Amino acid sequence: MSNLTLNRYIPAVEKIKQETGDRSYPIWLLVNPKHPAVRHNIWTPVLAEIQDKVFRVLHSRIDTSNIYIRNAVRISELVPNTLNWWGVEVAEEIEVFKEIAVENKPKIIISFGAFPFEFLRRVYQIKPEKGPKFWSTANLGQEFGKSINNFDITKTNRIPLLRRVIETAKFTVDQSYSGPHDGETYFHYVGTKIADRIIEHKDDLDIWI
Repeated sequence: MSNLTLNRYIPAVEKIKQETGDRSYPIWLLVNPKHPAVRHNIWTPVLAEIQDKVFRVLHSRIDTSNIYIRNAVRISELVPNTLNWWGVEVAEEIEVFKEIAVENKPKIIISFGAFPFEFLRRVYQIKPEKGPKFWSTANLGQEFGKSINNFDITKTNRIPLLRRVIETAKFTVDQSYSGPHDGETYFHYVGTKIADRIIEHKDDLDIWI
C-alpha cells in the first residue's frame, strides 16, 4: 500500500487538524503539532513585519487567507523524542509530504523549530541527517542566513524560524551573514529579510491582494 493510500485512511478529523489552506499557494508553513502556538507567537509578529516592509516598498499587501499551513506529522504522538528520533511512522509522513511538495512546488516553506526543519531536510534529502539536539538557536540562525543568501525563486526555499523567542535569547547567524543590530527584535530582523526576497521576486509570486 502506497503512502498516499495510507494517508487516505487517516480519520477526517485528523486530516483537518494536520493541514489548512491551499496547497497551490506559493508560501507554506510547517509546524510541530506539539507547538501550535507558533502560529500566533512567532508567525503573526513575523508576518506583521513582512507586510509592513512590503507595503512601504510596493504599496501592496500579501493575501494570506489561503496560506498553506501543515503539521509535519498528523498527530503529536508521532513527534520523535531523544530516545526514538525517527521511527517508521515519521518516515511515512516524510514520504507523504514529499509527494505533496513535488506535486505543488511551493516557492517558500517556513518551518518553526528543530523538528520541522530537520523533517524538511529529510524530505529534500539534505545530508548529513541531524539529531534533535543539533538544531540550537545558533544553528537555526545560521541556516536562516544561508536560506536568505541562497534564495532561488526557481526552487523551493526552506527558511527556518525559531519555535520560541524570549527577550534574553540571542539569535546567532554565521559570520558571513549579519544578525540583528542592537535594539532590533528577532521578528523585525527575520520579517524584513523574508520581505526583501518577496519584494525582489514579486512578479514570480501569485500572493497579492
